[in-house]
Parts: sequence; C-alpha cells; structure tokens
Amino acid sequence: MIGEALARLEALADAGRAAEMAEYHKVSRRYLGVTVPEVEELVAEWRAALTVEERVALAGGLWETDVHEAMVAAAKLLTQARLRPDQAAWEMIAGWVERFDGWAVSDHAAIAAQKRLVADPARIAVVEGWTVHPNMWTRRAALVATLPWAKMNFPKDQDLAIREQALGWAADYVADRDWFIQKAVAWWLRDLSKHDAARVRVFLDGPGAGLKSFARKEAGKYL
Repeated sequence: MIGEALARLEALADAGRAAEMAEYHKVSRRYLGVTVPEVEELVAEWRAALTVEERVALAGGLWETDVHEAMVAAAKLLTQARLRPDQAAWEMIAGWVERFDGWAVSDHAAIAAQKRLVADPARIAVVEGWTVHPNMWTRRAALVATLPWAKMNFPKDQDLAIREQALGWAADYVADRDWFIQKAVAWWLRDLSKHDAARVRVFLDGPGAGLKSFARKEAGKYL
C-alpha cells in the first residue's frame, strides 16, 4: 500500500519545482516537486477507499519515507474532524511532533493535531509537555495545535480555560528569542484579537511587552 501510494506521488514529480522546494524549505530530505493541491487530490481518493485503521497505517508509512510530499500526505490523511476511532491517529501525530524539523511539514501535521484536540480536549495535557521539549519545532507546535481556541466565537468555560493555558505558554515563550517562536506567539495573539481584543491588550501590556518588535506589531495587527 505504501509503495503504491509513494509511486502515485512520484508519478507527479517535477524536478525543477523539487529543486526550488529544497532551496526554499532548507530541510535535508527528498522533494518531488508535487503541489499541495495535487497531494490533496490523491489523499481524497485514499481517504474514500480506506478504513480508518488503513489510513493510519498508510499515514505512518508515508511519514517514515522522509519524502516531503509523502509527509504532507500523511498529515492530510489524518486531518478530519470526525475520525473514529481516533486514538491511534492522535498517538501517531503526537509521536511526529517530537521529531519536527521545519515549519512546512510540521504545520500540516499540527493542523491534523488541531482536529484531534478539538475532538478530545483532554489531550491538551499531552500538548503541555511539548512546551518544554528541547526541540524548538515541538515547542512551537503547542501553539499551532491550539489555534482553534484562539478563534472561537463562543467559547465555553472549558474552552476559556484552555485558552488561558495556551496564553500561559505564550507568556513563557516571550523569553525565547527564536524568530519562529516569536512568530507563533504573535500568530496566536493576532487570531485571538479578532475574538477577544481586550485579552490581547492585557497580554501585550504584560508579558507581551518583552516580545520582539516585529512580533508585537503582528500581534496587534487587528487591534
């Protein structure tokens, strides 16, 4: 199954685009030069034909190929709001997070994680462990994965508690001067400002005062 799926991706390869992608992403792995819409078209076909268990198995195999487009496909195979049962998918995604090595593939996987967290918010306890992981990309993923709580129009009490938990992580991240961490904090605050501008102002007047100038500007973009 995995070999056949990879062959379908390879059949769409574009050497010129692959070289451009390798230069752009700056992560040492194989690139095929396949566009995201092309990947999504294949994934839609696979999702329709496979059981949940088969999809999880295919996702795991594609991720381990270390081929950029195969890893994107792996994440998208598990990006679905209603995925039952989903514990195996969640555990697989959580395992990927600790090995993230760049923003592009990790963002696709973090979006898959968003769906699994919204399906079972108790999983936020696992995400909290990511915030102190030695891998910067893993720490960043904690904020990307919890973005749905920044975007909620009508959060319930449990949602507000998770929102505050994520803001606590963001406050701790202010001291981390890595550009990608600062950007992730700004991204979270910017999205939240569309739904709770007052809370973002409180953050920026408090721990957010220590953000890099570009991050403060991004966070306050809609204030």
